[in-house]
Amino acid sequence: MKTLKEHSLEFLEYCEIEKGLSQLTIRNYAFYLQRFLDYLKENNKEDLTPEKLSAKNIWDFRVYLSRYQNPVLKKGLKRNSQSYFLIALRVLLKYLARNDIKTLSADKIELPKKEARQIKFLSEDQVDKILNAPKADNISGLRDKAILETLFSTGLRVAELIALNTDQINFSSREIGVVGKGNKPRVVFLSDNAVMALQRYLNKRKDKEKALFVNYRGKIPEAGERRLSTRSVERLIKKYVLQAGIPISATPHTMRHSFATDLLMQGADLRSVQELLGHSNIATTQIYTHVTNKQLKDVHQAFHSGNKR
Repeated sequence: MKTLKEHSLEFLEYCEIEKGLSQLTIRNYAFYLQRFLDYLKENNKEDLTPEKLSAKNIWDFRVYLSRYQNPVLKKGLKRNSQSYFLIALRVLLKYLARNDIKTLSADKIELPKKEARQIKFLSEDQVDKILNAPKADNISGLRDKAILETLFSTGLRVAELIALNTDQINFSSREIGVVGKGNKPRVVFLSDNAVMALQRYLNKRKDKEKALFVNYRGKIPEAGERRLSTRSVERLIKKYVLQAGIPISATPHTMRHSFATDLLMQGADLRSVQELLGHSNIATTQIYTHVTNKQLKDVHQAFHSGNKR
């Protein structure tokens, strides 16, 4: 019989070919499952088959995750991080069950109680400082300004941002059609400032690259892709946060949080923000209740008769 390792490889191929999942999602599944396979190997169980997998094996792995210490950082795994490994295992077991391979039920894997998620976002003043930090006297500065304005105007994930091509932008309708997580298409919208920044950047460009945001550092290849990487966008965000003197360790996702927070503070409803962010489930968008709760408190303070006596 095939081992769990062999079935895991087939599962990853299934995710790519049949499910059409993104390479990032597949890499994540591979990483989380490999940790479980490494754990089995360390405990002389690398030949474990799906049929022999028991609830005790899963429990012991949960104990292992709970006690795991990163050898470099000397830190353990947060509960939410532990959940990712168990979720990957559950998905693998569901795949096996669908293929009539006898194994432990996925329902037997319980997830740790989630930690309250803390949302990091920027105030309106802090956003203004970051957006105005790039110097628009060269092509790199114009590109960085366009990136920052686009992130704050659209709430795009960094992977969605760097995947953009120049022909995706419709300046007349001020829209961009993107394909997000799970190959889910949606439309995002450009503010006046974002349109202006993008036009100034594109007007300055002389290359024929299809990528919207390209790399201008180091040796520029004569031909081939010059698309900006995720890491490059992360670095430029940190750079302008420091330049703006903002005491927050911000990331591209901080801009996404700031986009959603800004909309809600201006009166947008949670369902509309869900659509703009590309969340499949409204529960994901409810992490922004720090804003809606404040609005409800203000409504209560302004209109409840008990506050007017």
